[in-house]
Amino acid sequence: MFLLAAPLLAQQGKAAATPSLDPKSLVLFDHPKDTWPTYNANYSGQRYIGIDQVNQKTVAQLKTKWAYRIQGVTIRGSGSPTIKSTPLMVDGVLYFTVPDHVFAVDARTGKERWQYDFVDHGGHVLGQRGVGMYGKWIYFLTPDGWFISLDSGTGKERWRKKVADEKLQYFTTMAAVIVKNHVIIGVGGDAMDVRGYLESRNPETGELEWRWWSEPLKMGDPGSETWPTQAAMDHGGGMTWMPGTYDPELNLIFWGTGNTNPVFAGQSRKGANLFTDSIVALNPDTGKMEWYFQGSPHDTHDWDNVETPILFDATIDGKPRKLLAQAGRNGYFFVLDRVTGKYLVSKPFTKTANWSKGIDERGQPIPDPDKDPKVDGSMVDIASNGATNWPAPSYSPKTGLFYVNATEGYSVAYLYDTSPNPQGYGGGASGHFDPASSLIALDVKDGSVRWKHIAKTTPGGGGGMSGGILTTAGNLLFTGDSNRLAAFDPASGKILWSQKLATAITNGPSTWELDGKQYVIAGAGDTLYALTLDGK
Repeated sequence: MFLLAAPLLAQQGKAAATPSLDPKSLVLFDHPKDTWPTYNANYSGQRYIGIDQVNQKTVAQLKTKWAYRIQGVTIRGSGSPTIKSTPLMVDGVLYFTVPDHVFAVDARTGKERWQYDFVDHGGHVLGQRGVGMYGKWIYFLTPDGWFISLDSGTGKERWRKKVADEKLQYFTTMAAVIVKNHVIIGVGGDAMDVRGYLESRNPETGELEWRWWSEPLKMGDPGSETWPTQAAMDHGGGMTWMPGTYDPELNLIFWGTGNTNPVFAGQSRKGANLFTDSIVALNPDTGKMEWYFQGSPHDTHDWDNVETPILFDATIDGKPRKLLAQAGRNGYFFVLDRVTGKYLVSKPFTKTANWSKGIDERGQPIPDPDKDPKVDGSMVDIASNGATNWPAPSYSPKTGLFYVNATEGYSVAYLYDTSPNPQGYGGGASGHFDPASSLIALDVKDGSVRWKHIAKTTPGGGGGMSGGILTTAGNLLFTGDSNRLAAFDPASGKILWSQKLATAITNGPSTWELDGKQYVIAGAGDTLYALTLDGK
């Protein structure tokens, strides 16, 4: 059953027209100031915006203009909903989600225009990271595998398609990415050892155009030599649950794939296990893979490699290069040539990434079998949830630095299932010893740490850095620090401004201009905040 709640509010003038996304807004780097048209603002994933009304001189005047709190929505297992999505902003309307719900809110006032509720007799604790938009149509995924299109003006459902089987414990939480006339969507899921896949859907009908699988389909296919059996490939994991990036000139999408299954028990899948835990470059028209780079060969620690592969151009050794950078959950920072997939930098960015023995000739880490999970535990110098996770990083072309919210410390990985053919997780990781929560600035040319801000944390593990990162032409970096939204100097890491919110930041901050005024948007728990200079 599907329910459309909160009828469309009366609108006047230009705002009454159905919002529509101009395809010209979907570009590689900068984009029109008065829109935020896709999850990362543009195809690069940089989350760097060329707006400077709010800058180092004026940021002290930044105050809340409005706050929209989600009401009447309960998420089973967690109670209040948490905003993890980055809202799209098109024609003065914000579109964002929590699991099974989509909201349209007036960007100037914070007043709700419509709300769409997907009623499925359950509710989901899983995060949902937003929507995609093509013309006048909105696209979103419910956690249990429904792909739904709505009219942007009314919230009325156009159609729905089943794209993943929740009975196999697939889940679907990513924000759809629009590339030309394709809607690109991925899946998550670990517990039942299923294959990961990425697929393209037709924006008008929702029908499948192509599907790329995260493992070779059969023995003898390229990459199958890194698996011992067909059965191991058939249950190998490699989920695609975060949005990727796109280079229109190369006509390639760049996507991260998740951990290998069984997650912690690797004895039945000896080998590197391609193409899990990788960055892959695919043709968006066909799904054909052009190259891959594996960040965690034979992963036995649940180190999904889905973190944003940021695209940027830079001059290296006197030559202009098209590059890609990623800070991985496994503690490595990678910089690759995005044309060929060849590496320039492969370097730990928190501690030493002692789960590896170093890197191979391709720049891929070499796993140390002595650090695999063990019945009596194996300690690694990566926190149990990874050196970083899904919240968005950022890159500023003004500084040439890559910014990531990181977790530093140690954890212990255990092996629970010692049988020859384990299933499910087969183990787990626990503990967070010598913890630190840090905002780290990395030099993309050599991977060195240029500066680090270590946030205050409480003995129980609260506080620390939170949410994603935004950089701007105003020489500012916005992110969450404990329960406040903070603005940093991106060159030095000095805090220039902060404002306390009800909870920690839970999404990636965004910014845009409307009526000549710059807004900064951040989600914290069940509330979306809009800030402007003097709050006017």
